[in-house]
Amino acid sequence: DKKLLSYTRRNALKEKDAVTDLIRSIIATSSPVQRTAFHVFRIDNVLELYSAWRRGLPDVRPYYAVKCNPEPALLGALAELGAGFDCASRAEIEAVLALGVPPSSIVYANPCKSEPHLEYAAAAGVNLTTYDTEEEVAKVKRCHPRCELLLRLKGPDGSETTCDLGTKYGARADEVVPLLRAAQRAGVTVAGVSFHVGSPVARVGVYRAAIESARAAFDEAAALGMPPMRVLDIGGGFTAGASFDDAAAVINDALARSFGDLPCVEVIGEPGRYFCETAFTLAARVIGKRTRGEVREYWIDDGLYGSLNNILMDHKVQRPTPLA
Repeated sequence: DKKLLSYTRRNALKEKDAVTDLIRSIIATSSPVQRTAFHVFRIDNVLELYSAWRRGLPDVRPYYAVKCNPEPALLGALAELGAGFDCASRAEIEAVLALGVPPSSIVYANPCKSEPHLEYAAAAGVNLTTYDTEEEVAKVKRCHPRCELLLRLKGPDGSETTCDLGTKYGARADEVVPLLRAAQRAGVTVAGVSFHVGSPVARVGVYRAAIESARAAFDEAAALGMPPMRVLDIGGGFTAGASFDDAAAVINDALARSFGDLPCVEVIGEPGRYFCETAFTLAARVIGKRTRGEVREYWIDDGLYGSLNNILMDHKVQRPTPLA
């Protein structure tokens, strides 16, 4: 069950206090059947973050990474604000299309796709996807020949990120030309380049090196006589606050230096945690406890395979606040 509630900021001494009061009111009015973990989603937080993105990166359209948090209310808010979407599966594409988002605002940002999912994207009109192997070129040619490609580049080394996505996806520098030639031979259009420097990013300077590598790939495609590429996808890794401001300054400068002579290039990004990390508050119940000497252990009704997956993936140290 979901409730839509509002509060006036001027009546709350602190934002955190307002969320806490709302959680307490939900607990007090819930039936026994509803007494389980739930989230409070602050839609105004997303509005503020979207405005901050537009101020910081005015020439970069955000394509929200649905895999980060597919909550329909969050997707709907971002769709209304004008965001595009980074989808990695058929289910994610279906969820976004159900909101009335046009297929042209979706990137199938998965360099290794199953054929049935790719065939669904073809039927749905989602015509932009990523690749980093010659096998994927052949698959796209076979299952979705109208689809355009973004060549996914491996992020630069030394990004000091918690989750290094370069170990799984991304072409190395010596693989760029062979992959461009593979698409050229197959007659599949390469619309641009994408990269992901990892998430979250600790050294924002890594975006500069990634953008320089992307420009090199643009130039190599031009040298091969390929049609001019028109899309640059700078990926994700953003966190809200001062870190985003620092990253935006580096990105804007790097784009001006590396792509200033290509004003027709559309630049997009794939923020995930940026929009949802601070917008949700988890309320969970203590459902068990154990004392062993000086150690007290508690069990709650959510866990690593639910809302707290970031303990495994991001090595997050959770610091819960008792409400009782």
